[in-house]
Order: sequence, then C-alpha cells, then structure tokens
Amino acid sequence: MWLDLSTGINPIAFSSGLQIEDYLATLPDADATRNLEAAARKFWAVPDVAGVLAAPGVSALIARIPSLASPGAVDIPGPTYNDHARAFASAPGWTVADAPTKNPAARIIVNPNNPDGRFWNEGDLDGADLGVIDESFCDVAPDRSLIHLAAQEHRVILKSFGKFWGLAGLRLGFAIGAPDVIDRLRFSLGPWPVSGPAIAIGALALGDRTWAKTTRTRLGHDAARLDRLMTGAGLKSVGGTDLFRLYETPDASALHERLARQHILTRIFPYSQNWIRLGLPGSAHDWQRLKAAH
Repeated sequence: MWLDLSTGINPIAFSSGLQIEDYLATLPDADATRNLEAAARKFWAVPDVAGVLAAPGVSALIARIPSLASPGAVDIPGPTYNDHARAFASAPGWTVADAPTKNPAARIIVNPNNPDGRFWNEGDLDGADLGVIDESFCDVAPDRSLIHLAAQEHRVILKSFGKFWGLAGLRLGFAIGAPDVIDRLRFSLGPWPVSGPAIAIGALALGDRTWAKTTRTRLGHDAARLDRLMTGAGLKSVGGTDLFRLYETPDASALHERLARQHILTRIFPYSQNWIRLGLPGSAHDWQRLKAAH
C-alpha cells in the first residue's frame, strides 16, 4: 500500500459522525447552504461588508477567477501552485507575466505559499486591478491571514476546506470578497454547486473551534517531528507550513524515486533539482515506514 506524502492534506481528518446517506436523497437545502456560509463567515472573521460563497472546491473557483477582470497581464509570483497560471493561460486575452509587473491587470498570491511557506503582506497586492489571495493552507496560521482585505474592492480571498480538515474528497472551498464579485462567481457556479453532505459536514466542522485549536497544536508538533527526522537524514529544511515541509537535497529526483520504490509518494518540482516536499505521516506505522525508508 502506498503512503501518500505528496499532498498537504491533514492526515487525521475531521470526523463528523453524520450519516451521509441522510443527505443524498434530496437536493441541497438553500437554508443549509446559508448556514454553512454563515459558519464560514464566523470562523474566518470575515468583514461584514464582504460576501461569502461556498463552492465545490477551490479548484472550481480558480478556473473562474480570470472572468472577474478585463484581460491583460497577470502577475503570479512564483514558484507557487501552478493551477493559477494554468487557469489564466487558458483564458482568452490573458498573459502570464514572466517577471514581476508593476501594475498588472491581476495579481495572485498564495498565502502561505506552496511550496516554500512564504507569507505575504497587505501591500503585496498594490497596483493590481484584481488581487486574489489563495489561503488554502492558512488555517494552520490564522494570525497571518489577510482576510481583512476581503472588505476592499477587487480583492478575493480563497479558502480551502479539504486541507486543514483533511477532507479533500468532500470538494468544498470558499470565495470571500466584494458582494458584486461574489455574486458573479455564484451565478457562474449555477444552482446546487455544493453537495448536501459537504454542506452538512462543512457547517459542523467550521463550528468546532476546539477541534481546530487542538489540530493546530498537533500539526505544529508533527511538522517539527518531520523536520527532525529529515534533517537527521541529511536533508536541509528550507520552508513549508505545518501541513507540508520543504527540504533541500543534492538530488531530489533520486530521493523521490528511492522512496517511491518503497511505496512512499513525495512531491518534486520541475523548476528545482534540489527541492522535495513531504506531507505529514498520520499513524505511528506511517511514521515508522518513513523513518525506515530514508
């Protein structure tokens, strides 16, 4: 069996205790969707003037972001998550800037960044007509969130549910921003974009602050544990978040292949021969497998 450490998904997922079958026989309830979005507003301390939209995953939102501004150059500081550049590259009229652009039509930042964990500041969106902040991994560090920028015009915050809560297969994400922008995204998604089980589980999870606090502590401890394990094996820690860690090694491809031969999947990058990214093992057995493998 494969041990998948290629993602940044919490390996110990939120457990709702709900009977999913109870939500499969009818269309998603509009009131339940509003309750879910209200729970998201409270959990992330969304400014009152901003709108909140539940969507079937952040990827569905990323694909629609280019439609929110007039085409031009988009600045996506990298290296970073490549789906943003892919969405703009496939949208008519948009060009992905090869170098930092002073006044781009759009700028996308990932906060904290994937894969190096860099955090951004409010001024990093200055000059952009449309500014998008992907905070898919920010729930491990809520004090570094730029959620307050959602109160500004032409600013959109993306929030993932699957990563911190460990339920990526549920396909749930959120867009937060000016009401007119959020309304455009809502219309583009059509009716009932989020499944009944996702609505119910998402609302329950977003309301469980005790679980969130305990999970942040555990993830922090496990990230430090992974650093000790990998640096002890000769790798250099060069960043990451409490959901994934980034290491430097002389030949990342060789290490990736060596671990793959032992059915441990990791992530390497086409732009670096030295970087390898690992998610967190979940069980004692998984930790032992990784320790024995490297």
